[in-house]
Amino acid sequence: MQETLSKYIPEAAIPSVFEMIKAHGVHLKIVNERATRHGDYRKMPDGTHQITVNANLNKYKFLITLVHEIAHLAAFTKFGRFIKPHGKEWKLTFQQLMLPFIHPEIFPNTLLPLIALHFKNPKASSDTDAKLALALKQYDPDNDKNYIFEIPYGGTFRLYNGKIFKRGNKRVKRYECLEVATGRLYLFNPNAEVEYLI
Repeated sequence: MQETLSKYIPEAAIPSVFEMIKAHGVHLKIVNERATRHGDYRKMPDGTHQITVNANLNKYKFLITLVHEIAHLAAFTKFGRFIKPHGKEWKLTFQQLMLPFIHPEIFPNTLLPLIALHFKNPKASSDTDAKLALALKQYDPDNDKNYIFEIPYGGTFRLYNGKIFKRGNKRVKRYECLEVATGRLYLFNPNAEVEYLI
């Protein structure tokens, strides 16, 4: 397991993550990219705990995602199955589990202040924290994706499912985008990754 982890997370984090996986009885599956999520946690019918994480994540995003999913398991175990998935119990658990990893042996100095700020009140996804998502993206392998906020007003883009949209105005936090084929209006998070067309 430790050898497998070494391909996906920072080296200094391996011993602690390995102990966390053992302590919580996690069956970790590393899977192909899913466009709609980075990872998930499930209690299986036989009572075992399965966590899946996308293989294509950079090592910092992989670590945050893995700890995020272990926090679901730990919060449900401690507080019961009826808590909100990303409620105060999960946030507290996620903060406690993540705290030992927030230091320069694991994360680059450029990421540390953004990660520390994010974990004062962690969100359901690190992707909803635009500054952190953009900082983490610089450690991704090069790809042809852009964030919505990088698309100019009136520019068109394609989603992973092939649908084409035209970017409109920014509301308070999200962008109005018109689906070209149907004329329907959708709201997008500023750091949703899309393929810029023109």
